[in-house]
Amino acid sequence: MRIGIDVGGTNTDAVLMDGTTVVSSTKTPTTANVSEGIATALRGVIADSGIDTATIDGVMIGTTHFTNAVVERKHLTPTACIRLGLPATVCLPPMVDWPDDLRDIVGGMSPPREGGSVEGGATVFLAHGGHEFDGREISAFEPDEVRDIAEKIRDVGLNAIAISSVFSPVNSTFEEQSAEIVRSVIPDANITLSSEIGRIGLLERENAAIMNSCLRQLAARTVDGFKAALDELQITSPFYISQNDGTLMNADFAKEYPVLTFASGPTNSMRGAAFLSGLKDAIVVDVGGTTTDIGVLQHGFPRVAALAVDIGGVRTNFRMPDTYSIGLGGGSLIESDPLKVGPRSVGYELTEKALVFGGDVLTATDIIVAGGDDDIGDSSAVADLDRDLVSAVRARIMEMIAIAVDRMKTSATPVPVIVVGGGSILVTGEIEGASEIIKPDHFPVANAIGAAIAQVGGECDRIFSLAELSRDEALDQAKQEASDRAVNAGAAAASVDIVDVEEVPLAYLPGNATRIMVKAVGDLVGA
Repeated sequence: MRIGIDVGGTNTDAVLMDGTTVVSSTKTPTTANVSEGIATALRGVIADSGIDTATIDGVMIGTTHFTNAVVERKHLTPTACIRLGLPATVCLPPMVDWPDDLRDIVGGMSPPREGGSVEGGATVFLAHGGHEFDGREISAFEPDEVRDIAEKIRDVGLNAIAISSVFSPVNSTFEEQSAEIVRSVIPDANITLSSEIGRIGLLERENAAIMNSCLRQLAARTVDGFKAALDELQITSPFYISQNDGTLMNADFAKEYPVLTFASGPTNSMRGAAFLSGLKDAIVVDVGGTTTDIGVLQHGFPRVAALAVDIGGVRTNFRMPDTYSIGLGGGSLIESDPLKVGPRSVGYELTEKALVFGGDVLTATDIIVAGGDDDIGDSSAVADLDRDLVSAVRARIMEMIAIAVDRMKTSATPVPVIVVGGGSILVTGEIEGASEIIKPDHFPVANAIGAAIAQVGGECDRIFSLAELSRDEALDQAKQEASDRAVNAGAAAASVDIVDVEEVPLAYLPGNATRIMVKAVGDLVGA
């Protein structure tokens, strides 16, 4: 028995599943205090099913909490960054590409000091070290230099620290040695190593590490809040947090790596769509109250973005689903002259402000009811809407979805399209380029189902020099690293499988260099 919960910008969805069977589900408005919304959703599914909470084996939670913190510039901890790479990388110091307001908040607004610098308020330090792509040292590591930097960070009262090193995914030794030195100077240091989060690409990986460190205090409070909500309902089973690749991590792991939850909402919807439809390869259209997210399923998991992903104005390169969002949802505002659908929305106030619910705002939901496609609320409230306007808006909605689907396709060949989400009543006709449109049972809570059925995952992304070892040896190393990370995140070792392997020969680098990316997934321990 599992409970899956997905916290969205408009609604918090919860579902109770017995194996692969949906026992009960609920959808409640998201609250300002995320934990309160989760507790309300939990009470709903428990009351509806009459289940004994002692029989619940696990609770899986997907949340937008940490993404929203970065976007809204709230609850972020000032963070110092130590980069190992001198004499290289001087031209582009850490946080050089951050928006000014975010850099000022996270950087701590500290004054310049010897051995460090301030880039628009950011406390950043450059030290010797780093490696080439094949593991050769750029310069020798200097422990005393790092210890001096750590003392300066301690003196200004910062304990959130990100450490990055050039090509650390190839050789993370210098980052690990630096972390040991920093902890000897600052015992309560909250340290993120870039090699543990990001991929190849210094600035983006470093950005991800800084972002992770500045979110850790919030992560600790949030996870403790989730635990308090479960304790209140006497649920003693372990709980897990959804990652942005469609897998889970245990609560302690989530406290350490909150950035890995970014975009977990659309990912949960895609995993839920794959489960409900039985399809492994398709395009998923997830229509919510405010936005519509379009993603691509490959082998039952979301297609991973190949390029750097922008989070709150900051470029990062840790694993993220390749999704495209448009401002279209059940609460989207409708303007008639000129005709416009969204992107503004009434969001979670839909049940108060829409015409069919007694409000005075014309929304996309009102149009669908007026067109006879659904009977939500009071249909008489929209009976007098202009028929031409209703037809024009329905056509515009379908055009917006068709354009978004086409943008995500890699060929002109028609592909299956799975429609999920509470706002999917907006899909009223055929989607150009779709071989079929599938709206499975329980589609409104596909995101919560995706959380409930998720497995635990791990990933490896490294560059190997095949001049020094064989291709098979390199693949074995990468697979083992991905499997180990899955086990560390809470997977049962015997259940771990390799689900994706990608090799990219790097012709512009010497030594027969090849980038190998491996994804491993396994069942939860005890599942």
